[in-house]
Amino acid sequence: MSNEWGYADHNGPEKWCENYPIANGPRQSPIDIQHSGASYDESLKPLHLQYDPSTSLDILNNGHSFQVTFADDDDSSTLTEGPISGKYRLKQFHFHWGASDDKGSEHTVDGKCYPAELHLVHWNTEYPSFGEAASKPDGLAVVGVFLEIGAENPNLQKLLDAMDAIKCKGTQTSFTNFDPTVLLPESLDYWTYLGSLTTPPLLESVTWIVCKQSISVSSEQMKKFRSLLFTADNEEACCMVNNYRPPQPLKDREVRASFK
Repeated sequence: MSNEWGYADHNGPEKWCENYPIANGPRQSPIDIQHSGASYDESLKPLHLQYDPSTSLDILNNGHSFQVTFADDDDSSTLTEGPISGKYRLKQFHFHWGASDDKGSEHTVDGKCYPAELHLVHWNTEYPSFGEAASKPDGLAVVGVFLEIGAENPNLQKLLDAMDAIKCKGTQTSFTNFDPTVLLPESLDYWTYLGSLTTPPLLESVTWIVCKQSISVSSEQMKKFRSLLFTADNEEACCMVNNYRPPQPLKDREVRASFK
């Protein structure tokens, strides 16, 4: 248990490099996206996200976040166009959030932090499986959406209602007929860059697509996120908060924008 990664002082992001040397690699994520450093690229296409609610399977507390998993054995739920070529299938989505409303997102914009960030994880169907794609430079594409404190968001309610059943690490319940399209902002203008998974094994296989526009979440709804536990039922309870990795050095990478 002691060498398992997490977000505490003894096993958090500062320590990940001890077991995952790639943590100091050339294309680590997240990053601070700077308006002045992002170049408009007119060749970037609009995102095409097509999700089928019938592919939604279950919701799980994995001890690091909660994630909704999708059946990915056909092309019912896919991402195409944008900065990628080919077809990427939706595998899962999850969130990162803070202990308070003033921080919690992984990516930041000109240093600004949001209270939470949604990640929709897709894999390149050129490869036979998610596992194989995850080790390839063009294997994954993740769409990031910021959550910003504002009006209550009714589109989050089904997720929030399911949280009582997955309070502890390792708990899972059926979560069917959910369309993640409802979690997307109205505008799909985006920044894109080549990066990595933001959790171990930190593989440098992700084309990041970070939406410029955020979606709203109320402070009360964020409290429900924080009611989840990092810990299993038989362990001393530890609230799931601050499950985010701080921005990593940009190094020689280019950040492109689909908008002027």
